[in-house]
Amino acid sequence: MSATENNTGNTAAGTKPASRRNEKVGQVVSTKMQKTIVVEVEMRKAHPKYKRIVKSNRKFYAHDEQNTARVGDVVRIRETRPLSKLKRWSLEEVVRRSALAQVQEAEKAAGINAEQQ
Repeated sequence: MSATENNTGNTAAGTKPASRRNEKVGQVVSTKMQKTIVVEVEMRKAHPKYKRIVKSNRKFYAHDEQNTARVGDVVRIRETRPLSKLKRWSLEEVVRRSALAQVQEAEKAAGINAEQQ
């Protein structure tokens, strides 16, 4: 162990070691449950024999505490402890908002403003 590291393996500057939890980026396909989103991740892999790129999709259930994600958003999810029978992921961040979600938020805001006047 070098002189700059302490017993925990972290450097003296206080930086954390890289997180060992798996992360995936995918598109939200459903938000119909409370505090849960369904994220579809597209995986591209070379075929073992023919070496052609093959796409496959997989759906993951992720925990969204504040219900911030909307259908069509691109989000990053991180592996976590089991939260329910199917839910083993949590929402880390919304990478990109969908155009549809932005239009819906604008309509909601306009509706609220119209009610106040």
